Amino acid sequence: MGPPVRSAPPPPPPEEQGASPYEQLLAAAKTDNEELFLSALNKVDNVNHVDGLGNTALHYAIMKASTGVLELLLDHEKCDVDLKNRLQGETPLHIAVRNKWEDQPGLRLYLVVSLLEAGASTTTKNRHGERPIDLLPPSPSPESDDGKVRQAIRTAEAEALIADRGDVVDDDDDIIDSDDVASDPE
Repeated sequence: MGPPVRSAPPPPPPEEQGASPYEQLLAAAKTDNEELFLSALNKVDNVNHVDGLGNTALHYAIMKASTGVLELLLDHEKCDVDLKNRLQGETPLHIAVRNKWEDQPGLRLYLVVSLLEAGASTTTKNRHGERPIDLLPPSPSPESDDGKVRQAIRTAEAEALIADRGDVVDDDDDIIDSDDVASDPE
C-alpha cells in the first residue's frame, strides 16, 4: 500500500482572494502608487498598520523614496512618524538618514526635512542606541549632503528645545494688555 493521496486544499472564499487592504496600503507605499494608496486608505482603520517586520507604510515610503505616497501619509492626521520597526528598532527618520540615494541628489534631504516638518523625533534611539544624527559622519562638510542633513536635524533639535522651554512667542495681535506700554494706543 502506498501513502495516502492528498488533495489540494480548497480555494479561499472570494472575499479572501487578493491582497488585503492593509497589504495594498503597504504595496502602494513601496511603489509610490498614490491611487492604490488612497483606495486602500478608505478601507483600513489604521494607517500605522505594521507588517511582520514592524514596518509601516511610512517606513516603506521612506525606504523606497515614494515621495507621492509620503506626502499623503504625512498629511494624514493619524500617521505616527516615530514608530520603530522590529528589525533594527528604527523610525522612518533613521531610515531616511541612513539611506543616501546618491543617484538622486537632494532626495535624502527632502525626505529628512519632510519627516522633521511632520514632527519626527530627533532623539529616538534605535536598537543600537543611535539617534538619527548619530548615523551621519561626525564632521561633514556643510555643503555636502551629510552636512545639509545634519544641519536640518540640528535646526529641528533647536526648535524643539525652544518650544519645550516655552520660549516661543505666540501671535497675540488681538490681545491688548493694559499694563503693556508697547500695546498702548497712541
